[in-house]
Amino acid sequence: MTQPPAPSRRTVLGGILTASALSLTAPAASAAPRLRTDDDDVVDHLIVGSGYGGAVLGHRLTAAGHQVLMLEMGQDWSTPGKDGKVFTKMTEPDERSMWFRDRTVMPLATFLGVPIDKVIPRGPGVLDRIDFASMSVYAGRGVGGGSLVNGAMAVAPPRSLVEERMPDVNPDAFYSTYLPRAQQTLGVRSHDAAFVAESPYYQFSRVGRASAEKAGFPVVEVPSLYDPDHLQAEAEGRAPASATAQEVIFGNNHGKRDLTKSYLRLARASGRLTIRTLVRATTLARRPQGGWTVTIESVGPDGTMRPAGTVAAKRVYLAGGSVGTTELLLRSQAHGTLADLPDAVGQGWGPNGNIMVGRANHVTSPTGMKQSTIPVHGIDAWTGAARADRVFAEIAPLPAGIETWVSLYLAITDNPRRGSFGWDPARDRLTLDWSPEHAAPSVAATERVLDAINRAAGTSYRVDLFGTGKAFSDGFTYHPLGGVLLGQATDAGGRLRGHEGVYVVDGSLLPGVVGVNPYLTITAVAEMIAEGAVRDASA
Repeated sequence: MTQPPAPSRRTVLGGILTASALSLTAPAASAAPRLRTDDDDVVDHLIVGSGYGGAVLGHRLTAAGHQVLMLEMGQDWSTPGKDGKVFTKMTEPDERSMWFRDRTVMPLATFLGVPIDKVIPRGPGVLDRIDFASMSVYAGRGVGGGSLVNGAMAVAPPRSLVEERMPDVNPDAFYSTYLPRAQQTLGVRSHDAAFVAESPYYQFSRVGRASAEKAGFPVVEVPSLYDPDHLQAEAEGRAPASATAQEVIFGNNHGKRDLTKSYLRLARASGRLTIRTLVRATTLARRPQGGWTVTIESVGPDGTMRPAGTVAAKRVYLAGGSVGTTELLLRSQAHGTLADLPDAVGQGWGPNGNIMVGRANHVTSPTGMKQSTIPVHGIDAWTGAARADRVFAEIAPLPAGIETWVSLYLAITDNPRRGSFGWDPARDRLTLDWSPEHAAPSVAATERVLDAINRAAGTSYRVDLFGTGKAFSDGFTYHPLGGVLLGQATDAGGRLRGHEGVYVVDGSLLPGVVGVNPYLTITAVAEMIAEGAVRDASA
């Protein structure tokens, strides 16, 4: 998959956090702030969520001179725990790891029949898993959202998909303006090819690459938000270890440029951003005087949500992610606080065609006891004109600290089937219409690609990784997309149809599949929306 040139190596721009910005530090869970405004105290700009879309709007609005209030359900991950670290290893989880669970819920459930998940104390951990009937969605909880828990692969979407599936996005402007703007501000860089070709921490990636190329599939090196200089230094013992120390899905203590080191750092340094943590927006309502009222809850120390008042705002920017934003809108409709919601809200959902699968390599092809958690290669079975299946599969690590001989993949497939969100009034909760039948095209496409690799390499599937005896795991996603589609539930500028002053700026805008890891696409689309939103705010 052809990538636009990554920006040259540079230090991510940012300022020294001012005293007013540091007033945003998260309180303890038991002291989550109670916010309330009255008719004479209305904030101009309220952002719900601090992930990629919210961070972009926070930066662009504050840079234009506007005061911004941002609400975040998780905490501000800036204070080390008793071990001196903010985040935990995958193999040593505790209450910082999962969002109010008694046990971890890892993507891999078992290894050689032995359960992987561990009992942990309950707490406001950094990784949440939202469980529906036949699909679970992983989400980041904390200031920075999903940027805290992803693998940092900064992959640009195929132009053909943007042209086919996103008619309200000008592809020329997307690739010449908004995508480069996102890459530069995020700090996208490429890893050193010689390091990747030689480091013992990327033996797993080289084995996966050789097997794919033997089957005739091209493999591409992808840019990243993990600092390549730090990665090399930690691999050589010259810097604190993070990617080389089993840190990723529960956060990285070093090396990764999450949003707190790019967009949010810039917004905070302006002195115009206030972030309130451990609060959840529950309903949205139109104010008779104009503008909007958001009802909020605080997160208690045991995860219980407690009423915490309201916030009034002239403009509201929804950035809670595909699940969070859709849930807020559908709950508001169900509770009678939001009328005339577009019929398209809740529609067009997809898991980005995510399928996880593992292969068993020969004993003569070890994948390495040492493995970096940051993927750097992807199998491109998408852009080749001769390929019937459109699959982009990241060659993923399995950093168990022992030799496993496993090649692991997270596949992204062009599944045409879409699910839809609804509301269950009896349980007062969001529902998702998605089933194994919806996922069947993704499984079939992944299987055809991996079958070809197994034939070429003389290898077989691992069926001991997902706790079900299946080779293909189709019941979870890291990449939830859709629910408030751009150009359908919103106009081309992300404005919610029929609701002036409400903008949507997250992955709920995207059409179920974007062909690659989606955060770079979300950031670029948010840049496009921010341009219009700032213009609206200044009119």
